[in-house]
Amino acid sequence: MTTTAHRVQLMLPGQAAAPDGPVDPFMMYLMHHAFRRDLDSFSKAVAQTPLDDRATWQALEQRWIAFSEALHHHHSAEDAVLWPHLIDHTPPAQAAVLHAMSAEHSEIDPLLDACGTGFAQLAHGPDGAARERLTSVVAATRDCLSEHLAHEETGAMALVQDSLTHEQWLALEKQFSTGVKPTAIFVMVPWLLKGLDADDRKAALARVPFVMTVIATAMQPWFTRAERRAFRYGDA
Repeated sequence: MTTTAHRVQLMLPGQAAAPDGPVDPFMMYLMHHAFRRDLDSFSKAVAQTPLDDRATWQALEQRWIAFSEALHHHHSAEDAVLWPHLIDHTPPAQAAVLHAMSAEHSEIDPLLDACGTGFAQLAHGPDGAARERLTSVVAATRDCLSEHLAHEETGAMALVQDSLTHEQWLALEKQFSTGVKPTAIFVMVPWLLKGLDADDRKAALARVPFVMTVIATAMQPWFTRAERRAFRYGDA
């Protein structure tokens, strides 16, 4: 039996749209919120962290690696699983937005690499020129990703709602998690919830098994300490 009833959609700060339909892609929207939030935090940290605070730059580099790996996995799963599936079930006249998704990913990848290089340079030692370059490329990454996520939320997610049942979406989500270590959930849950207000946090946790609430509570002190090490001069 398939589910066709429309579901209440999660609409988070910064999100461009949450198209109505039978699918509840709340995890997609939580990921998007986390990506936007992190790039804002990185932008502030790059501007405010003293050049000679090597420990903080090293923490920022490690945090950037975790962020970029999460974003790369997210985009790779979309390119390998979601967009091809939708293209096969979407009229050609409407599929242009889906082809654009992968093209936009390819524009973001070199920006992520450039940011990684900048964080590595500053973790190695003080470098004012490297900070200037990193300030610029983090801003460019934030703007490019923001435009892409808005395009995805308004265009591609509307096609998700038009083309898929909730059960089909859940099957695709299982494929998204291929290659993710089970232990990653202990970091992912507090990361996804960071920055949400009480109502949005409640709405998110209501959509997942209760064990996620237990994990979030247990891991929050550790996660908060780690965030403060990296974003000491930002907004952790």
